[in-house]
Amino acid sequence: MKRIAVLMTVHNRREKTLLCLEHLFANRLPANYAMTVYLTDDGCTDGTAEAVRAQYPSVQVLTGSGDLYWNRGMWTAWQEAAKADFDFYFWLNDDTFLYEDAIEALLMTSAQSEDRAIIVGATEDRDHHSVTYGGFVGTLAHAVIPPLTGQPVTINYFNGNVVLVPRAVYQVLGNLDPRFRHDKGDIDYGLRAQEAGIPMMMVGKPLGVCDLHPRADRWRDPELSLSARWQALRQPTGMAPAEFFYFDRKHHGVLTGLKHYLSIHLQCLFPQWWKNE
Repeated sequence: MKRIAVLMTVHNRREKTLLCLEHLFANRLPANYAMTVYLTDDGCTDGTAEAVRAQYPSVQVLTGSGDLYWNRGMWTAWQEAAKADFDFYFWLNDDTFLYEDAIEALLMTSAQSEDRAIIVGATEDRDHHSVTYGGFVGTLAHAVIPPLTGQPVTINYFNGNVVLVPRAVYQVLGNLDPRFRHDKGDIDYGLRAQEAGIPMMMVGKPLGVCDLHPRADRWRDPELSLSARWQALRQPTGMAPAEFFYFDRKHHGVLTGLKHYLSIHLQCLFPQWWKNE
């Protein structure tokens, strides 16, 4: 029997979380596979944890502090799951609704690399018009999701919505980096894989629905006051300059980190000098 640990973190999205779990448990698993869900309840106040326990009693619900955000919430779930030494670790966002063959497609693609590569699933919008999240090629500044042609494609890094990490990869890379609170942890993991020579592949078709969530750069919005911009800048969901510097220093060197650290603060102080991207 091969075992899959499904890793999730949630915060006050009760209905989406329940719908995500409904689609997850509707998936067709190959024979001799079983899955266990590890879900970090990061301070939910809308009854999410209680509803999950009532409707899906097999889910292992972990209690977060309320300020873990995505990356540290996923790190918490993974730390607990790793104690049981699973064959696969499957990252899943709670706003992502899998198609019923998604896990099967991930496992089939993983088998092509003898379970020694990171396998990523793309998502599409609810109208099936465009791909929203997945793996990327190109530089970080000009990243694009390659076309889905029905065949797996090599990628350079990825969003963390639908990601399968085999045990052999985990044994090399370990968990997400807890220095990151919200974002950057998934991109960091892909860059760590690159540096370790671990392949990354994206399945050649969409594996679920997740609508795109445009990011509002409040930290450099000239319509806001300086104090409001400064507060937004420091939030985990903003640019979090210290974390951005750590990311740059880790992958691109101190000089790049310092350049971006200065640029971020200048954009916050003088947003009229830049056009929002």
